[in-house]
Amino acid sequence: MRSMWKGAISFGLVSIPIKLYTATEDHAIHFRQLHKECKSPIKYEKICPVCNRSVSDEEIVQGYEYEPGKFVIIDDEDLERIPMPTVKTIDIVDFTDIGQIDPIYYDKTYFIVPEDIGTKPYVLLRDSMKETNRVAIAKVVIRSKQNLACIRVYDEKYMVMETMHFPDEIKNANQLPPLREVSLQENEIKMAKQLIDTLTSDFKPEKYDDSYRKALIEMIESKIQDKDVEIPQKAPEADNVLDLVSALKASIESVKNEEKAKKGRKRKGA
Repeated sequence: MRSMWKGAISFGLVSIPIKLYTATEDHAIHFRQLHKECKSPIKYEKICPVCNRSVSDEEIVQGYEYEPGKFVIIDDEDLERIPMPTVKTIDIVDFTDIGQIDPIYYDKTYFIVPEDIGTKPYVLLRDSMKETNRVAIAKVVIRSKQNLACIRVYDEKYMVMETMHFPDEIKNANQLPPLREVSLQENEIKMAKQLIDTLTSDFKPEKYDDSYRKALIEMIESKIQDKDVEIPQKAPEADNVLDLVSALKASIESVKNEEKAKKGRKRKGA
């Protein structure tokens, strides 16, 4: 597994050198968009509307639109000049009870693994949080964005970091359509509680699977077995087009030269 971030956890005066690894992966089935007529994959190009041509990544810069149609350019050097101590440090600012954190704040999960020299302080922090039943609230910059984060013990052995949304990134529920007033009967509440009790069990993640993904794969494999597949028409290669144009030009010149030669022979014959 390849690490995606390298830095340190700042825990008071203790610095723990660590690496972050993504803890989850996407298993969703992804589709390509095809042209309905010839079944060729659709290409997405970065086009400059003023220059009317495709542009490469090397020609692209980042711009912040502060007014409609007006931008300031921000490059890597500008970002590096920001006086942010959390650029390479996960800075712990508080400890709290994980039960006080609403899951709506969580974003993405990362495994935290110590560098060899950081193993002892890593274990110290892990075991201290385990015994006090606390999680750490921290700040960290990942990919040019500062994140709120929660560090917690995972699987007794490691720690994980959950990046979190800041409060102003959580939409206000008051903006949702209001619920109409309803009245519940006592027997309705009783039956609902009984149903909940009946379905209550320990959380065992291995019990659950992505049944839709399985069915989708089966349907795709069935189409492949039945040869219900589409092969896109081959697009002409640019080099072949250029060669064809050259060949046409050469052919025209050849015909012209042949006609001149015929006329010359006729004159001589006359």
